[in-house]
Amino acid sequence: MTKDIYVITGGSEEVATALAERIGPKGTLLLADSCEKCLEQAKRQLLQKGIADIHCETADLTSKRAVGKLVGKASELGALRGLVHAAGLSNTSDSKRRMADNVIGMNHVLEAFLPLANEATSAVMISSITAYMVPQNGQYMDVLKQQLAANLSDTLDQFTQGDTGAANSMAKLAVQLIVEDQAWKWGQKGARLNSVSPGMMNFQDLSEDNQTLLDHTPLRRMAEPEEVASAIDFLLSDAASYITGIDLRIDGGTIANYPRLKAAMSQHKMKRF
Repeated sequence: MTKDIYVITGGSEEVATALAERIGPKGTLLLADSCEKCLEQAKRQLLQKGIADIHCETADLTSKRAVGKLVGKASELGALRGLVHAAGLSNTSDSKRRMADNVIGMNHVLEAFLPLANEATSAVMISSITAYMVPQNGQYMDVLKQQLAANLSDTLDQFTQGDTGAANSMAKLAVQLIVEDQAWKWGQKGARLNSVSPGMMNFQDLSEDNQTLLDHTPLRRMAEPEEVASAIDFLLSDAASYITGIDLRIDGGTIANYPRLKAAMSQHKMKRF
């Protein structure tokens, strides 16, 4: 009997490991990350939880060759049941690297794994609520839709001017735009493609800006990795069998309250984009 394979990129991230713990009993896990030591640590953590059917691949997802190798490994292991792209969650200060991880890497992943997709396959890309803070009427919108343009990172860097926060927001918006665009292709295989946008997570010491965000979040707390993982698990499951091409916000209501938040941001001179 062919095994169900769940591929998680950025496999050492907190959300990714929380998700792996949830879906591990359902099939074979293939975790991919650019950090080999981080993968080893994530695997040990999962083994301690009783999740044993785990395979790890060190891969730079901005490399088509590396992504192709990952696809080959997944194909050897079984049938693609779930694909989760969590790479790009790290807090790198390099704006171009953020673009590369989120946009170029994600495109490589979607393009390479599409041939493995089937009617049981569900793919989930991780975006962020910061995507909703980008005005969607700028010239950069056309650039974002080009997706794999050779000079994409350099072109978008002209708009963000090296600002890491702006680059992150724009990259996360690109994730959502790509999902909307590619849902048609995946649908031709009977497969589903969605994104999720987590709210605030993992802040030990809140800056004034992040405190303002938290103060204007209706549930008045940050998201736990397990809560984000639960929503992704839902989208991967048959319970979401008629859901595709959407972005699911897991933000405690932050964006629903955005008009008030935006006013507070202006008052505090916060720079989100």
